Amino acid sequence: MRNSIFMKELSIYKEQNLDFGRLFDHLGKLNGHEPDFMKQTRKKASKAFLREGLPGRKDEDYKHLLIDKLFERDYKYRFLKEIVHFDINHLFKCDIPNLNTHLITLLNGFYHGEADQLIELPSGIRYGSMQAASKEMPHILEKHYSKYAGFGKDSFVDLNTSLARDGVFIYVPKNTVFNKPIQIVNLILSDKELLIQPRNLIVLEENTSFNLVVCDHALTMKYSLGNSVTESYVAQNAKYDFTLLQNEHNNASLINHHFIHQEKNSRVETNTLSLHAGLIRNNHFVTLNGEGAENYANGLYLMDKDQYIDNWVYMDHAKPNCKSEQLYKGVMDGQSKGVFSGRILVRKDSQATEAYQRNNNILLTDDAKMNSKPQLEIYADDVKCSHGATVGQIDEEAMFYLRSRGISKKEASLMMMYGFTNDVIRRIRIDSLRERIEELVYKRLKGELARCDNCGYLNM
Repeated sequence: MRNSIFMKELSIYKEQNLDFGRLFDHLGKLNGHEPDFMKQTRKKASKAFLREGLPGRKDEDYKHLLIDKLFERDYKYRFLKEIVHFDINHLFKCDIPNLNTHLITLLNGFYHGEADQLIELPSGIRYGSMQAASKEMPHILEKHYSKYAGFGKDSFVDLNTSLARDGVFIYVPKNTVFNKPIQIVNLILSDKELLIQPRNLIVLEENTSFNLVVCDHALTMKYSLGNSVTESYVAQNAKYDFTLLQNEHNNASLINHHFIHQEKNSRVETNTLSLHAGLIRNNHFVTLNGEGAENYANGLYLMDKDQYIDNWVYMDHAKPNCKSEQLYKGVMDGQSKGVFSGRILVRKDSQATEAYQRNNNILLTDDAKMNSKPQLEIYADDVKCSHGATVGQIDEEAMFYLRSRGISKKEASLMMMYGFTNDVIRRIRIDSLRERIEELVYKRLKGELARCDNCGYLNM
């Protein structure tokens, strides 16, 4: 059975050693339906991965992430979509009042529902599975697929490009202003420990406006490792609001890559909200490739116990007269560990650049750790750039002020932490989503497991 081309899954272990080559070989036998350019892309990525391997402790970008520990589980990788019968309304409901989204579900990395054809909305927006997009809109995929993620730059990206079988495709045609958000819910539901590799492509053509909300959730307590890649192309004069909510259990590990490519006079705002998971690594790559482009990257992370959060932001000012701002804030409790590495690159001819970066952290215990590394790399002389980072504890003077007015220490601490996090939360533009995030953060800061109220767990 192990040699059959109909094999549904393989372990990534072979005699206690990682064996990705075996996965690549088997996957090559299953992809006869793919366009040639996708086959070549997959081969190129697998060669790059096998040449470089997983990053080690000497890799500067991943030196704080314990790769060996991350892969100590005997994960299973599924080649084919598993048929799972469940009612999404019974198992999961995000419970965001009045959000009114178009809901897309990914189950264990595969598009859940009708995956054979794309859905077209009255506005002209088309969305659905990557597999359907490869059949119906191969010209769009060939133009954008892996053009921003590239090859040989990040081993985890190469691994995803090599193994990804499905994901979400969204195409927003020219002159489309779409105020109703699309929401992608990434669900994990399995009785096995899974290695999951979803791949998403979002294309916004000229003069468009679009909101996307992505939620990561696990419905079973099995260990899992998700390694996702999203590429977003934002054309001239397009506006793109993107919110990512990561709220899983301690057995879940997430490695998330988002590549954003912006053209002239485009505007992008992202909010990355990491509320709960055992391990999270967010890689955020932005290329400002047209004059007048603006990017605003916001992040909030709340960690406790022995959880780990690692945010890596790369802002590439490739053209003049562009602006970027980064604001990442974190609250670290227990024995949690955090890393922030932010890099701003201003290229030689990128004059009149404005680029700002700020990372602020509060440590609630002596055992919590935070490593912050803001970086500026500037090759132009007409720029306005700044960066800064703070790591400290709750302000004692502010605490004394609140206590002197009859507020308990616990309540005063909660008030100060909430005020600290609100600087990021208030930047969420969707009112009902912002209110829901405020509630989740408030519960999280109180020490509760602040998962969406109606998320369910199945004992499988």
